[in-house]
Amino acid sequence: MGANTAVNLGVFGVFVLITLFVVYRAGTRNASASDYYAAGSSFTGPQNGVALSGDFLSAASFLGISGSIAVNGYDGFLYSIGWVVSWLVGLMLIAERLRNTGRFTLGDVLAFRMRQRPVRAATANVTLVISLFYMIAQMAGAGALVSLLLDVQNEAGQALVIAVVGVVMVLYVLVGGMKGTTWVQIIKGVLLLLCVTMLTVFLLGKFGFSLSALLETASRRSPLGDEVLAPGARYGGSAIAHMDFISLALALVLGTASLPHVLMRFYTVPNAREARRSVVWATSLMATFYLCTLVIGFGALALVGEDSISKAPGGENSAAPLLAFHIGGTVLLGIVCAVAFATILAVVAGLTMTASASFAHDVYANVIKRGQADPRSEVRVARLTAVVVGVLAIGGGIVANGQNVAFLVALAFALAASANLSTIVYSMFWKRFNTNGTLWALYGGLGSCVVLIAFSPAVSGSPTAIFPHVDFHWFPLDNPGLVSIPLSFLCGWLGTILSKEKADPAKQAEMEVRSLTGIGSGLQP
Repeated sequence: MGANTAVNLGVFGVFVLITLFVVYRAGTRNASASDYYAAGSSFTGPQNGVALSGDFLSAASFLGISGSIAVNGYDGFLYSIGWVVSWLVGLMLIAERLRNTGRFTLGDVLAFRMRQRPVRAATANVTLVISLFYMIAQMAGAGALVSLLLDVQNEAGQALVIAVVGVVMVLYVLVGGMKGTTWVQIIKGVLLLLCVTMLTVFLLGKFGFSLSALLETASRRSPLGDEVLAPGARYGGSAIAHMDFISLALALVLGTASLPHVLMRFYTVPNAREARRSVVWATSLMATFYLCTLVIGFGALALVGEDSISKAPGGENSAAPLLAFHIGGTVLLGIVCAVAFATILAVVAGLTMTASASFAHDVYANVIKRGQADPRSEVRVARLTAVVVGVLAIGGGIVANGQNVAFLVALAFALAASANLSTIVYSMFWKRFNTNGTLWALYGGLGSCVVLIAFSPAVSGSPTAIFPHVDFHWFPLDNPGLVSIPLSFLCGWLGTILSKEKADPAKQAEMEVRSLTGIGSGLQP
């Protein structure tokens, strides 16, 4: 494949230039903080739904899940099921109320009836940590993809590639703000859906459009045999493995409604009705996408083989690109790699946008400047934060290079659900909830999750760990969601009932009316 890198890089280069031009044109219309943070709430529900799918369908979805299905079969598809179902939580509990209550960030909602400074600072810290975890996974995916595309075997070359990807995504945010980032996500979402649909059709055509024939061939090529089509290849056999699956499922299903970069997208539409339409569109598009990944994953197993996938640069993450090369040669590989690159760039740009907006709006404008910040200086701080976050993500991506990106993203989902879900639910539905409970829930959920990840088999003590040659783990589960998510709800409850602080009934009533009707949010047409 190395001899054809000019074609592959040419396709990718054209995409980057076109999208940077789109970002620049959109960014020239950023006249206010609302334009930079929320695109002036100018997108329709269908547009935002496509952008949501573009923001959410990351390297984990395209590369990680396809690879996990190719290696683990049915158990790899559990990621897809969890992520599709998770949008029902967002639709029924979160989207409308969050859109009506906030203005730019999650901190606007959580601090609405609490003491502003400590809650906004805590929310910004949580957002930065979650965004960095998610971005590290995307950077690892970039390293895996380019390792395969350019046949870069040495770690120094892969680190350089990750750094270049990081610089490009920071440019998207600096130049375009939320409006430019949204258009990149819309373009990327359309291209990604077309790409996986095309791959699926080509693949099924090779087996006479018979899914049964494809699955039968896949089971013959797998070391697991027929077991690859049944539950248990990855999460079966022991009680710990079963608990790990439950923990993963909790993180996937509850994490989406808690991700800062997904929640921030609800502010780019003019009203709650469009927010609901966004989620319906996003759910439909993602259900289609994940059904295609099932065919692509088993197709990679059938045509490429588990052994070739595991030995390729990037390991499991190489399944979809290897399949594209097998089906359509260099040109199709170039297209698939360009779309995968676009996926990584757009998702990381969205995450960078969210992290920088949270720090600038919640910490700088409302904590440091006590709500008196000049909008231009606030946007300037957001851009500086984007650069810092980009540098940190590049460093983390280099360390995590080679890991399955779907697995890494699942850890970010556990962090989001542990820190944010309890505080969102309590803020929206529990009248007695107060500042002390908010801080306990945010820091308790985040802190417990980070500690459990650090001392889990995901980091050390197993062949697939980030540090496989050392062992300091004592927590038995790869994903900590089973423990840290309920613990965050318990922390929020304890922090509230043990505090002498009384909730403000007037603020609570105002928040209830606003969340249900949107009156007073300042974002309605």
